[in-house]
Amino acid sequence: MRTIVRICLAASVATALIATSACSAGGEATGGERNETLIYGKSDGGTTYVRNYNVLGPATEKAPNSELIYEPLARIDYSDGAVVVPWLAESMEFDETGEHLTIVIRDDVTFSDGEALTADDVAYSLSLPIDNPDLNLAGITYSSVEIIDDATVQVDFDAPSFAALNQFTSASLPMVPEHIWKDQDLTTWTNPDPVGTGPFTLDAFAPQQVTLKARDDYWGGQMPMKYYKILATSGEAVKAQLLRGDIDWAPAGWPDAEEEFVAKDPENNIYQLYATGGAYSMMYNTAQAPFDDVNLRRAFALSIPRSDITATLNRPGTEAGPTGLVDQIYGDWIAPEYRDVVQEVDASSAQAALAASGYEVVDGALVKDGQSYTPKLSFNQDFGWNAYADIMINSWKEVLGVTVTPSGAPSATLYDQQKTGEFDMTIATTGGAGVYGLYSFLDSRYVEPLGTAAATNIGRWDDAETDAVLGEMAQTSDEATMKELGMQMQQIVVDEVPFSPIYNSYWFVDVNASLWKGWPTPDDFDAVPFPSLGPDTILTLLSLTPAS
Repeated sequence: MRTIVRICLAASVATALIATSACSAGGEATGGERNETLIYGKSDGGTTYVRNYNVLGPATEKAPNSELIYEPLARIDYSDGAVVVPWLAESMEFDETGEHLTIVIRDDVTFSDGEALTADDVAYSLSLPIDNPDLNLAGITYSSVEIIDDATVQVDFDAPSFAALNQFTSASLPMVPEHIWKDQDLTTWTNPDPVGTGPFTLDAFAPQQVTLKARDDYWGGQMPMKYYKILATSGEAVKAQLLRGDIDWAPAGWPDAEEEFVAKDPENNIYQLYATGGAYSMMYNTAQAPFDDVNLRRAFALSIPRSDITATLNRPGTEAGPTGLVDQIYGDWIAPEYRDVVQEVDASSAQAALAASGYEVVDGALVKDGQSYTPKLSFNQDFGWNAYADIMINSWKEVLGVTVTPSGAPSATLYDQQKTGEFDMTIATTGGAGVYGLYSFLDSRYVEPLGTAAATNIGRWDDAETDAVLGEMAQTSDEATMKELGMQMQQIVVDEVPFSPIYNSYWFVDVNASLWKGWPTPDDFDAVPFPSLGPDTILTLLSLTPAS
């Protein structure tokens, strides 16, 4: 008997530059007419791009939107409780033990060089992170892969893993062509001319503009646009570009968007928010002092002024609860005592926790056993997080007397620091498919020594109780059992503070629909219209129609 598993969770740039100035992959000028091109203003990825399409390689800087070229076996359906559903797979079924997953591959998928996607390609792709742990960016937990027949592979786990399907949705576990990748040194190769199963191929690449060209043989259907341009821009510049119609789509948070954008052209200017189910959280480096002390983590968590931060970010009402689960999505999966809870600063409790830690504050530094610590807060300066980092730093000084040093860094530098554990505290996102998916990064199997890149568990959380609960979650396909275990994980997060949720995460969607119609809405969507969500982005693009 087989069990089908569904995991429940329930710079201003001139227009002329945008049009045609990039050079093609072969070096020739390229680009289409404006009405056959959809332009994405990428405001969250720095101002220049690196032509690196080795999506599995250890290098941090990679080309943008590679998920439109390389695809995973499955996707998360956020319109249906964030269940995991097949994408390149026709079906994914566990046996009754939960240790053997049978994957049947679609029979109509080809790579952009015309070669069919085969069981060999899938087995090769899934085996890469097993054979070379440095490529395990997806945090895979299976132990072996076996080809059953031309259309089928079997993935084996060492323990029941019903809840582990979410790893097959990762953009870091794409299906790649074995006939090209097998001859490369995947630790150094930059894959400048990518060949994937996705709907686009690389047409032109420039440091600030990438042009993708739609395939005419994509398995999912014909794209309504011929070209998809990715333009490097900034959170401020993108607003003027949207208003002018220089770009069609952007992922920027826009305070006062209703007045400054939508009201300017209500028929075409669209601003939407979609809950991701996760949160922006404070991650503590629990592998070293001083944040290996639970009381100190608790003291800092109790001193974060979340309402001041969301007010500064123009996101009132999005303060995160103490569990990291978002009420809008997880509802009754959250323990009753933590539902709709806003964590305010609790100075007396924070000071009591600091006292319990045994640390003294001397001239702003934390001192214990003859050692002195001045913590640093690492954050992404590309995202303009300086202001709210300062809010927390000022609160810690006021409530605890501790001086925290701000340490802003560009995206690529920060991600390297986070993976290798070069931080005391850092702001990062937490989330995933289902309650297990959200908490699974805390599994000690993902812990790496300081200085070695960790795929997911950047805070180096190593706790036997956490491992035991996560282990039971992975082994169950029963919703009631999963819910009970999820509440146990919530209690661990609240009591042990491996991380502190700050504010809930949303996908911000900005659209100028003058040229492209048919955009979904938060009340009626099959896929989240966010420009870097892989299959969801593809489904959104497929649903559009050109304006008459």
